[in-house]
Amino acid sequence: MEIKIAIIGGTGVYDLDFLTEKKTITVATPYGVVSLETGFYQDIGIAFLARHGHDHSIPPHRINYRANIWALKELGVQRVLGTAAVGSLRRDLSPGQQVLVDQFLDFTKQRPLTFFEGGKSSPVVHTDLTEPYCPELRRFLLESAPAGYSLHDGGVYVCTEGPRFETPAEIRFYAQVGGDVVGMTSATEAILARELGLCYATIAIVTNYAAGLYAKPLSQDEVIASQLANTQNLWLLLQNTLPRLRGEPGCRCRQANTFL
Repeated sequence: MEIKIAIIGGTGVYDLDFLTEKKTITVATPYGVVSLETGFYQDIGIAFLARHGHDHSIPPHRINYRANIWALKELGVQRVLGTAAVGSLRRDLSPGQQVLVDQFLDFTKQRPLTFFEGGKSSPVVHTDLTEPYCPELRRFLLESAPAGYSLHDGGVYVCTEGPRFETPAEIRFYAQVGGDVVGMTSATEAILARELGLCYATIAIVTNYAAGLYAKPLSQDEVIASQLANTQNLWLLLQNTLPRLRGEPGCRCRQANTFL
């Protein structure tokens, strides 16, 4: 099976019901072994990776991001569609809406963020992130959205370490510096995917207002419930988009690295 497309499921997205001939495989990488599913949509080979595990047992700061992205590259994947549950930093961006983010602000603190550590075994590499999310993938997603589908073109994803939710003071700061939504995973995946020359886009699904914009405390159960309620809309967007990804990428994502 030729697999050139992968989908990474975030909180509340633990399976792809529309895939056929599904099977579980493991891929060995220099960073650990990765378990994922493969299957078909129509005649398109798809890899699916549940970012937090199928039982949501892996918190965002403990995800083995490097192993996950390396495994997709090892399989021959060229394009990656990520889904992510996010909190809204804007009162006009309400739960249930979706955002095709085009920039990020990275406030993570302790996770590995590169394959290129320098030294004798690895070159020093500076990766261009002028467009951190693949513009071609984003265009295909936008053009595939059904009429009336609430999909916003562009937005700034604030990536925090987690697993805790942010304080209201932090949320006010993130909004002041230009953030639109807040989550705990997308920036890390976007960086690593670009380092390996993979096209990557995130569909950010607003599940709640961030702390301080909400009348009551946040809970993980509420986030998961909101995400599950939006699953059918997400499936429709993905199913409309996948047939458009049969050809070779026409973007510059594979040419982003500068070796020193």
